Amino acid sequence: MFYPEGMKKIIRIWDLPIRLFHWLLVICIVASFITVNIGGNAMEWHARVGYCVLTLIVFRICWGVIGSHHARFVNFVPSPKGLLAYLSGKTKAGLGHNPLGALSVVGLLFSVGLQAVTGLFANDDIMFEGPFAKYVSNSTVELLTSIHYFNEKVLIILIALHLCAILYYQKFKGENLVKPMLLGDKEIDPSEEAKYLPSDLGHASKDGGLQRGFALFLLSLIAVILGYFITK
Repeated sequence: MFYPEGMKKIIRIWDLPIRLFHWLLVICIVASFITVNIGGNAMEWHARVGYCVLTLIVFRICWGVIGSHHARFVNFVPSPKGLLAYLSGKTKAGLGHNPLGALSVVGLLFSVGLQAVTGLFANDDIMFEGPFAKYVSNSTVELLTSIHYFNEKVLIILIALHLCAILYYQKFKGENLVKPMLLGDKEIDPSEEAKYLPSDLGHASKDGGLQRGFALFLLSLIAVILGYFITK
């Protein structure tokens, strides 16, 4: 549903659970880089932050299946054919993520998730051993630790590309991608409606109290289950 405001139309694309997920993940990623570079006793906090990251990633995967319209993977992750059609100008962009942006999001989620999972098995032979390292062989621990270190560099590159894309859209296309992730709504000039998929224009994301309450319950449930296995 659209809500008129002056000459523009407003549609809710990012519900509160998605917005909180996004900014909490940003905080956790920054904290993880800080703590790992401090080292020493800070590695205990690095591990705790990693558990929080894993909880958030699992929540986002679940919300990408059962969440609001624009949060669902099926509504923004393109097929190879769909990606080629978008790049050739045959299809329009979505309100939330265009196909290229969707690939960026999937890549970031995968890399961050991989970092959190491998951290459960990592061992630096000095100050830290992941809680699951004791369940696998030494060779497996070495492999997953190597992946953890290598993926850190991949993650930095993906984050840099993500930030560059945000700046590019702001400077060259006049589109603020940060504001909708803060407030939830996207402002659309009526003259620009033709740029977007009609199916997206007709679907505002649900963002009521029931939706938010269920998201909080889901996040809490994931945190409890992961916490149980991590501390077991």
